[in-house]
Amino acid sequence: MSGMLKAGLPAIFMVLLAAMRWPGLLPENLSAVYGLVFCAGAFLRSGRGLGATFGVLLVTDVLLLCHYQFNRGVEALGAASMVYLGMNYLGYAGILMLGRRFSAGSRWLALVGGGVLGALIFYLVTNTAAWFFNPFRNPEYTRTLAGWITALTKGTGGYPETWTFFRNTLLGGGLFTALFSGACKFAGTESPADKGEESGPPEASEGEPEAAAGEASA
Repeated sequence: MSGMLKAGLPAIFMVLLAAMRWPGLLPENLSAVYGLVFCAGAFLRSGRGLGATFGVLLVTDVLLLCHYQFNRGVEALGAASMVYLGMNYLGYAGILMLGRRFSAGSRWLALVGGGVLGALIFYLVTNTAAWFFNPFRNPEYTRTLAGWITALTKGTGGYPETWTFFRNTLLGGGLFTALFSGACKFAGTESPADKGEESGPPEASEGEPEAAAGEASA
């Protein structure tokens, strides 16, 4: 039973990730993405596993953009939205690289703390990029320290303040990292790097690399 669960966990996680990205299912930025990408870095060392993770993210992002464009009348397939999407993937890459600093043998609390830190990195990277590049030309995002602080705390008019996204980002990172890493440890999931001589020498760690005006969200 444990072997079946271990073998099926990646597929289960991918299905959960895709399902939980449905608009309105979870509060804004309370996302499973941060925890899953972090755990992928910590537990999945093969290119196939990492490719599956980012493949699901990309497919669901495209579907979400099409949903907003054609069902909600939002300009979601324009150049500005593509810039925001690129910012998100820059943030995901940061979380993944942080996850590679951990392994299946890391303590559960350390993994949860890493997931929260990864979510913090995502928030800082994406909101700083949104302020710096400002593809939607938001007037609040002036190229000053005050403009940067506005991007991190208040955001643009007509949208919830970005500090609420920050809160949900940290909650999502901690909660879903706890769930995913706990499930992996319960099933006895090990990466090739943790199996030592059974799997040969460990692979070298490598960092690998929808849409609302004012902040990037998962």
